[in-house]
Amino acid sequence: MTRPAPKAHTALDEVDDKGAFKRTEAGFQHSIEEGGRFAPEKDRYHLYVALGCPWANGTLTALFYKGLEDVITYSVVHPTWRRTRPDDPEDQHCGWHFRSPGDAPVSNELGHGSNECDDGLVPDTVNGCKTIRELYELANDETGKYSTPVLWCKKEKTIVNNESSEILKLFDSSFNSLAKNPSLTLFPEDATSKLSELNAFIYPSVNNGVYRCGFARSQDAYTSAVTELFESLDRLDAHLKEVGPYLTGSTFSWVDLRLYHTLVRFDSVYVVYFKTNLRRIEDYPHLLKFMKTVYSIPAVQKTTNIKHIKMHYFTSHPVLNTYGVIPASNGPELARSL
Repeated sequence: MTRPAPKAHTALDEVDDKGAFKRTEAGFQHSIEEGGRFAPEKDRYHLYVALGCPWANGTLTALFYKGLEDVITYSVVHPTWRRTRPDDPEDQHCGWHFRSPGDAPVSNELGHGSNECDDGLVPDTVNGCKTIRELYELANDETGKYSTPVLWCKKEKTIVNNESSEILKLFDSSFNSLAKNPSLTLFPEDATSKLSELNAFIYPSVNNGVYRCGFARSQDAYTSAVTELFESLDRLDAHLKEVGPYLTGSTFSWVDLRLYHTLVRFDSVYVVYFKTNLRRIEDYPHLLKFMKTVYSIPAVQKTTNIKHIKMHYFTSHPVLNTYGVIPASNGPELARSL
């Protein structure tokens, strides 16, 4: 009996009956280990990312941080969502698609805007797919949510993992025999419990909290999310004042990485687009200092692309920004390259 195809949807559709955003679980969470189905091998894996997406962006940062750029290849999608089945009038799903540098500019799905195809784009050289959706369909996905990041196995032609936190762990330890920087770790053992404790409130109220604000469809859901968000930012600013430069002191970790990728989008995107406008990160001296400290790490600089970040959010959801107009501010000036 043929199983029916999953209903295609995006994060904007993940809202409960009270109008609150509820992120769904990733559908692929395999491990990579010696002797296992997926073993650590050079040129076996390919990472698909969107530089606009904080979760995906973080995995590419980790790839460079560990020195895996000669071990694991990668592709970068265009920031603007478009129809993934443009020839099917019944299928209105919009999502990530591939373009090459120098291709014609991309409008939003309503035909507004002219968003260039710059040198930051890397097409799918592994499977020749035109969309991320095609990858999921090749892997017999059962979720219908075609998100990034995607860690792909070239040998078995399937998705290994699409949960960003799990991919961070895989990059941090599974490929140490092949990595240029095996001694660097995002998961320091002596801080495991403290990092878990920090993540327990940072993830729901800050990392995911900005989305709970932006995708809320009721005043109550928004008010609850924005209150929790700024209570947590207040708490984090005070915490960093006491322990900085990083969340557990002198060691850069996976929780620092994920917090950074939320903060670097905050003033340039979330304050406007997600209505997180009680305060800016620029108003928090210790969060701002933290963000600048993390940005000074070469792998973070290499993978932070404010142009892609702004282009993605402001041009991908016509229901939130019909004409795809991109605001001018890039947020706090971290470096001239931003």
